[in-house]
Amino acid sequence: MINAQALVGTHNILFITLDTLRYDVARDALAAGLTPHLAELLPDRAWELRHSPGSFTYAAHHAFFAGFLPTPAAPGPHPRLFAMRFAGSETINSQTFVFDAPDLVQGLAAQGYHTVCIGGVGFFNKQNALSSVLPGIFAESHWSPQLGVTDPDSTRHQVRLAVEILGRLPRERRVFLFVNVSALHQPNCIFLPGADHDSVATQTAALAYVDRQLPDLFAALQRRGPTLAMLCSDHGTTYGEDGYTGHRLAHPVVWTVPYAEFLLPEIAV
Repeated sequence: MINAQALVGTHNILFITLDTLRYDVARDALAAGLTPHLAELLPDRAWELRHSPGSFTYAAHHAFFAGFLPTPAAPGPHPRLFAMRFAGSETINSQTFVFDAPDLVQGLAAQGYHTVCIGGVGFFNKQNALSSVLPGIFAESHWSPQLGVTDPDSTRHQVRLAVEILGRLPRERRVFLFVNVSALHQPNCIFLPGADHDSVATQTAALAYVDRQLPDLFAALQRRGPTLAMLCSDHGTTYGEDGYTGHRLAHPVVWTVPYAEFLLPEIAV
């Protein structure tokens, strides 16, 4: 576990959710060499298998922003990076940064962070009251169809927007940047030529696409200063396993997710 208590205030914080990415897809794509940029960043060049606190985007992200990131898939208790202060918590230790706030975003804002949300799937599109809840807790939030699930170049657009935002902020201002990557969500068949339905193969193709887009984002953060990065899926999805299709259900490929946390060093400019 990284010592978040020692890093809040000195490090930028990046949180990327690879929406709907299955653990087996992430693991196998890494082993096949399809995600070389992520391979260079992941501790021990491997994804950690964890359990999601939610089986669909809205539930999982509410838990994430309350400090409940995916839980290591082994008997606990497991100390957390961040926690909202409440009596009786058994997953807070000396390395946990504890906030007196209703959520992580507002807790970091109180520490001087500029909070930015770059949305992806529909729960971040701000087109109705429900889809305004999650982005509404950020000081700055963005969504457009170009960032959403139907655009075949959504991740490139998300990264470009993130780099632009980071470039206009004062370098000394610490930033909490959240990006909900939409490309892994259905319809991910748009990333595999000739495919007409979503599958493990099409999600794999989508992940390989995402991997090619991310280096510019990591480089932009490293030019600002040191960064604590967290990457994970919010949940997986079924493609016919045991007769199930989709998510918001209890199945191993839905609740097991890839997770990684690591530090990005500052690059002199």
